[in-house]
Amino acid sequence: MTGTRPRVFPEVRSHCPYCAFQCGMTLSVGSDGLPEAKADPSFPVNNGQMCIKGFTSGQLLQRSDRLHHPLKKNVSGSFVKVSWDQALDEISERIINIQRTNGPDSIACFGSGALTNEKAYLLGKFARVALRTRMIDYNGRYCMSSAAAGQNRSFGIDRGLPFPVADIAGAKTVMLWGSNLADTLPPIMQYFERMREAGGRIIVVDPRLTPTARQADLHLQLTPGSDVILANGLLHLAIEMKRIDQTYIRSRTVGFEQVRSAVSRYTPDRVERVCGIGIDKLRQAVIWLSEERSMLLSGRGPEQQIKGVDGVCAMINLMLAMGHVGKPFSGYGTLTGQGNGQGGREHGQKSDQLPGYRSIENLNDRQEIARFWGIPETELPRKGLSAVEMLRSLGQQIRGLLVFGSNVAVATPDSGHVESGLQALDLLVVADSFLNETSQYADFVLPVTQWAEEEGTMTNLEGRVIHRRPLVEPPEGVRTDWWILCELAKRLGRSEQFNFLDVKDIFEELANATRGGPADYSGIDYDKIDRNDGVFWPCPSKDHPGTPRLFADRFFHEDGLARFVPVEHRPAGEMPDQTYPLYLTTGRYKEQYNSGAQTRKVVSLRSARPMPCAQVHPRLAERLGLEEGEPAIVRTRRAAAEFIVQITTDIRPDTIFIPFHYGGKEAVNQLTNPVLDPVSRMPEYKICAARIEPKPTEPDLLEDSDYGQA
Repeated sequence: MTGTRPRVFPEVRSHCPYCAFQCGMTLSVGSDGLPEAKADPSFPVNNGQMCIKGFTSGQLLQRSDRLHHPLKKNVSGSFVKVSWDQALDEISERIINIQRTNGPDSIACFGSGALTNEKAYLLGKFARVALRTRMIDYNGRYCMSSAAAGQNRSFGIDRGLPFPVADIAGAKTVMLWGSNLADTLPPIMQYFERMREAGGRIIVVDPRLTPTARQADLHLQLTPGSDVILANGLLHLAIEMKRIDQTYIRSRTVGFEQVRSAVSRYTPDRVERVCGIGIDKLRQAVIWLSEERSMLLSGRGPEQQIKGVDGVCAMINLMLAMGHVGKPFSGYGTLTGQGNGQGGREHGQKSDQLPGYRSIENLNDRQEIARFWGIPETELPRKGLSAVEMLRSLGQQIRGLLVFGSNVAVATPDSGHVESGLQALDLLVVADSFLNETSQYADFVLPVTQWAEEEGTMTNLEGRVIHRRPLVEPPEGVRTDWWILCELAKRLGRSEQFNFLDVKDIFEELANATRGGPADYSGIDYDKIDRNDGVFWPCPSKDHPGTPRLFADRFFHEDGLARFVPVEHRPAGEMPDQTYPLYLTTGRYKEQYNSGAQTRKVVSLRSARPMPCAQVHPRLAERLGLEEGEPAIVRTRRAAAEFIVQITTDIRPDTIFIPFHYGGKEAVNQLTNPVLDPVSRMPEYKICAARIEPKPTEPDLLEDSDYGQA
């Protein structure tokens, strides 16, 4: 361990570095000199609760393998320490040379839902103003893009929860669709406990009997990939059972008759046959969900599919038809994953967006932001490639890549292809606090601050803009991402647009840039955030209190009405067949987070979940000769990988479940399918065709002639 670094404050109120719940925490340095994190009882989101990841997060600040100096890869393939000036000078020179030869779009930026609002804003501005490239996207494409596209279609705006999370406690029925909150957002369960104590009910839709599903009053254990059929089928039943709100439909929506016609084909017997859910359970779900104070909250299960946007629209159709959206303790929401997954998709690091959730293809939006940034509108690039498409172009159209806050070699589907692309680049720059599976391919690694070493804002899953405060000074030699972007921009001839004094200076520009946009932060500043424990956007003026609840009076389409969007079921990109007869689906462990770049470095978390296991049903295990605790080979059309078998009745007999937090040979994303939703460009993490077999005793039996074939 390194020595104790000086404290900035004896104790500070801040927020967890992990998920979008953004638990309030108090940070201090203990008598042993090590940072301590405690749950903040006064923050109105987590109310003094926190999960094991939050409680152990301080350990990341004192790791002995922390990066303290810029690293450059030499001709032998080893990293050597260099000065900041040398690293930034050489990076900018190589960017200029690559773009001179290959054009501006040959350099790409890859951002993250873990970046603060200030960094996300500045990364988007850096790509378009300093690099003048179309090629920028971020790992939120893997998380929230389908939910965002669906809500924009139906509501005219995307805010994960259009109401405060505390409203859950006042609901009578909550349907959780494809979200295992007991593992992924444990502190949120306090609201479900209060709801249950008041007589409320939980319905869980999930192919697995998760810890969340065990607490449900009704579990709909659907076949993977049948979410649209189920949602349409529930609406079919609601119409048949006269459980819809005709007055609400007439006064607050358009397009219902087209949806009524579409769902007429989703009869209960068809739903039962395809989804594997009995008609009695379907009817019970409709009865409970149609009553007052009902919510539907969706997660990545239905969204990380090639029909993810359709699935979101189908769920919203159901809640609109029942008249729930915009009413107290009711409605539809989606549970944002990454810490700043909400703010990260609002300010311009997504390929099709400009600050304030404006569209980069809309002429008025382009003119407004170009004028604000002081450049001609014609100089502002158009929409670029989405994350997966961008990474699959590495070494071809894209010759240089700058990565901020993402471990793309682990997080991206068909990760073997991505690793090959990283190796083929002329320039790879990774900004991170530690070496990881992506940085091993880098030409330069730039050491950056961690969450408790810098100031900034985040926007949590409710749309609440909050203030992260520093506890300790960063180690000597470490810089913040926004400083790196400004220094590179100056070397690329854009000093005037990147002349910021501090992070509050950046936030002020961000807020002004969002003025008049859907995600309007123009009435928010740091003092206002601190006085109110956060401010909900939209907040269009200094005297505006913020907007905790959307849709009470109108939706965000020009006419104020919500849109019914008719959707049809489509098969997954890969369906089980004779060669690959099973579904492979991925998900999370409670003790790990995303690609594991942080949590795998925390000793207690790594000890609790040292490796990923392949969950299989006892009947499948018996049929294939799989043994508990023994290695097995899981194969898809892209690769084969070895996992330890875990036998459990929590999984369907036709499905394998593997968590995605691990890298190298333990990475399940070697196996996953990079096929994309046609609207959101979300990859289909939740479904691909697979097979599993006991590990053979002869190594050459691991070879398979169909690997790599489409």
